[in-house]
Amino acid sequence: MSDGYDPAEVHELEVSLWVGKRGLDPAAEELNAQLEHHELVKAKFLRSAQGDGSIEELAVELAGMAGASIVETRGHTAVFSP
Repeated sequence: MSDGYDPAEVHELEVSLWVGKRGLDPAAEELNAQLEHHELVKAKFLRSAQGDGSIEELAVELAGMAGASIVETRGHTAVFSP
């Protein structure tokens, strides 16, 4: 885990962004909007979004598109910060 966030805080965070079949473009816009108001945003990657890539690869791509940092990836979720 990076950026010095409390692991319990990151774990307890509710998912507020779902990445699915619509792809990363709309998810990046939504992530950017949410990070304007929240310090951390937890995203869940649905199977329809995965294609041939891993969750980690999708999270890196999404972070780059939104200008965000990855705090943690675990399972099908990733946590982002501004």
